[in-house]
Amino acid sequence: MDNIKISMKNICKVFETDELETHALDQINLSITQGDYVAISGPSGCGKSTLLSLMGLLDEASSGEYLLDGIDVTKLSLDHAAELRNQKIGFIFQSFNLIDEMTVFDNIALPLSYHNKPPSKQAITERVNQCLALVGLSNRSQHKPNQLSGGQQQRVAIARALVANPSILLVDEPTGNLDSKTGDQIMEVLAQLNEQGTTICMVTHDPRYAAMAKSRINLLDGKIS
Repeated sequence: MDNIKISMKNICKVFETDELETHALDQINLSITQGDYVAISGPSGCGKSTLLSLMGLLDEASSGEYLLDGIDVTKLSLDHAAELRNQKIGFIFQSFNLIDEMTVFDNIALPLSYHNKPPSKQAITERVNQCLALVGLSNRSQHKPNQLSGGQQQRVAIARALVANPSILLVDEPTGNLDSKTGDQIMEVLAQLNEQGTTICMVTHDPRYAAMAKSRINLLDGKIS
């Protein structure tokens, strides 16, 4: 039986204001298994980023069932959801979200400090160095993000997402701020990570990059089309 990492059944997300009700997601049903590489595509405003936010426990569904590694997250408190997110999920964003005042090493190590039982200093050093080697930046550990190119900064963001050994990597337009050559290099890093067993779910507007995934989800008006 496949090891299902993410299972969503009849997921809806409604944003409400005093005057307007917006159905961002409507009856979403999907399963993502261990080692899968899924691309989420669709026009602007179709619900791609909303779906990724729900997957990553950054937001809650209005209705439906969401199981993450077999755990029903719809019944968790905010604190337990945050704890599960830190344990299970790594994020890569279009805008890198690195802290300029910190070194590359410290940026990558940051997620480990949020664990209930942070690893020892030696364990942190070993794990950060492993992740730096994975993305080919072992010689940049003491640089600051503003001393790196855009592609190098995205590699740092990938290493930071991997440092806590997440079950799944959620990726939101990872090449949006990069030129096409650098974007291709980042996609190659993601492909290598997937070959090594990392489960990846990626939002992209680029058909070329969506075609690199093992499976695709197309959204239109909040529904899987």
